[in-house]
Amino acid sequence: MKIIEYSRAHRLSFKKLNEEWLEKYFNVEPYDSTLLKNCESEIINKGGYIFFGIIDNEVMGTYALLPPVNGRTELGKMAVTESYQGKGYGQQLLKHALSTAKSLGIKEIFLFSNRILKNSIYIYKKFGFKEVENVDSPYKRGNIKMLAKL
Repeated sequence: MKIIEYSRAHRLSFKKLNEEWLEKYFNVEPYDSTLLKNCESEIINKGGYIFFGIIDNEVMGTYALLPPVNGRTELGKMAVTESYQGKGYGQQLLKHALSTAKSLGIKEIFLFSNRILKNSIYIYKKFGFKEVENVDSPYKRGNIKMLAKL
């Protein structure tokens, strides 16, 4: 898998991959819609980053580092298309996210998830994320918040 930084050519893939994942497990919430429809103005132009995993010229995964605030960033909008799940690509994207955040001088990275996603939570813990108090989730489905210090 090759991981590349955001380009307008892949903008629709960011939206499609996330909607595919969200609709499988939950639903697309208003905050999701805002970020997915306006990823350049809401993420890129505000200092965040979006990356894509590519295999054989096909975008099969993505994630975003939302604009940092006070040395912290949110890892969000991580998705791997169903036919590539369970093969370690999500872990490769997560490793890339942590490495990228660290290289940008980010001190802490957090995420919101849902407890039904047991495999995802297991992987987050494997990569050093720990559960923290969740008082500010912008998602109804976000019933767990996790944080990793870099």
